[in-house]
Amino acid sequence: MAYVITQNCCNDASCLAACPIGCIHPAPGEPGFATAEMLYIDPDTCIDCGACADRCPVDAIKADTALSPEQAPYAEMNAAYYADNPVEPGWRYQVPPPYVTLGREPLRVAIVGAGPAAWYCAKELLAQPDVRVAMFDRLPTPFGLVRHGVAPDHPATKQVVGQFRFDREQSERFALFLNVEVGTQVSHAELMRHHHAVVYAYGASADRRLGIAGEELPGSVAATRFVAWYNGHPDHSSLDPDLTGRRAVIVGNGNIALDMARLLLTDPDQLATTDMADHALETLRRSTIDEVVILGRRGAADAAFTTPELLALTQLRGVDVVVDSPQPLGEIAADDEPTRQKLKLLAGLPSAQQPREPGRKRIVFRFNTVPVEIVGDERVEGVVVAATEVRVDADGTRRAVASDRTETLETGLVIRSIGFQGTELPGVPFDAATGTVPNRAGRVFDGTSALPGVYASGWIKRGPSGVIGTNRLCAQETVANLLEDFVADRLTAPQAGEKELARLVRGRQPEVVDSRGWAEIDAAERAAAAVGRPRRKLVDRSSMLSAARPRRLRLLPRSR
Repeated sequence: MAYVITQNCCNDASCLAACPIGCIHPAPGEPGFATAEMLYIDPDTCIDCGACADRCPVDAIKADTALSPEQAPYAEMNAAYYADNPVEPGWRYQVPPPYVTLGREPLRVAIVGAGPAAWYCAKELLAQPDVRVAMFDRLPTPFGLVRHGVAPDHPATKQVVGQFRFDREQSERFALFLNVEVGTQVSHAELMRHHHAVVYAYGASADRRLGIAGEELPGSVAATRFVAWYNGHPDHSSLDPDLTGRRAVIVGNGNIALDMARLLLTDPDQLATTDMADHALETLRRSTIDEVVILGRRGAADAAFTTPELLALTQLRGVDVVVDSPQPLGEIAADDEPTRQKLKLLAGLPSAQQPREPGRKRIVFRFNTVPVEIVGDERVEGVVVAATEVRVDADGTRRAVASDRTETLETGLVIRSIGFQGTELPGVPFDAATGTVPNRAGRVFDGTSALPGVYASGWIKRGPSGVIGTNRLCAQETVANLLEDFVADRLTAPQAGEKELARLVRGRQPEVVDSRGWAEIDAAERAAAAVGRPRRKLVDRSSMLSAARPRRLRLLPRSR
């Protein structure tokens, strides 16, 4: 028997440290780790100890004898990885040594953001003695994209937040300031005055633009808003997308595009057992959409989605998944095993040119296609798409360029899913070209000079790349450099204490939500949920803030 890593893999590498023989790859420092779809266990060397399964934060590791029929392909995927990536005998993952600050004055750090990147930083910092952390976020609830970005029907992925629970001693060194907007209610300079260092880990919440005519028409929606809508984000709960047409078109083919396509066609009764926002469930029950077209400007080998997400899509009940590709998939070469697995899975799907079975919903992967215009009088009525041709620049760069072969796809809903980008905060350096805070290994730079005590982590550090667990190694790098600067006396001591900080924040934002307030919101959402449902999300700030005050707690009526 051997253990197998399955779809839920978050890539945070916790399992590697637990494995006594080093049979999990790729590891941090190995080629391909930063871009890996998932991690893989070598079945030929696994000794069946189960240590990795115990350590996995998202329950992604199973014994091969315990795989469900849907998970069975992962045994082959794990084994196939090692055909291209043999491991030297005796290889072991070297766990980075702990960086101990004991014996120094207490180190005080502010973290801006409350998503996974921020919590991984807090976890690394609080593992050190005498480090005190204050975390700030503009929303009344924590966990960022885990709460507002992960698909509701992926509950195992959301289990990653379970590792962000601190013991009693650590909790006494941790302060949570939610519903506080840094840059508006508290400035960067004020955070620096109260801390040795500030770590910016607020992610990349803005959407990239297509730059085509008709992009602003009603019915043209950014994926950032659509995902936030069905996940109950308070800033987007009023989106109310029109799902009364027959077809939706999603531009872009990353994992988020697949999430949206799947949720648009999933039986709402199945989604009613998730934490999807009530308003989204009601809208999906009235939806008449029966086809989702996913556009990719490049060929199938360059598709941005991962093989595990594609496999899950093909297992969706009552939905046909078909492919429209100008090049036969069996003729496309691939340089690595994950891409070969992806192409093999796509090649086994029906062609979009085959007659459509009456009454069946379907998802169409359309490759080598790019939108050139969104058309409609007062709202979206269609999208003009063009076939793309690959051109090679003088430096060898391959680019997909629109040809003059166009057609119009009728649709009332176009979702733009071509990536995220970061936004600027007042007083903090920002690179508009990359959408990141300029940094070197987490140390923030203003021009050619490092800013003492200012750091970055997560998407605002490296751009929107990787998965949730990628932020763990990213945080380790940033925190290691922060601690090195502290021990080397490169950081300026705070000019005011923690009590002064609390008074400052409450003076600017009386509705601040602390750890106890979040616990009350969490309890209210769980209490309001129907049996079998994890929670019923509060989706507006007023109800969240009301729940955060126990004496005025008003639970929602239990959902049916």
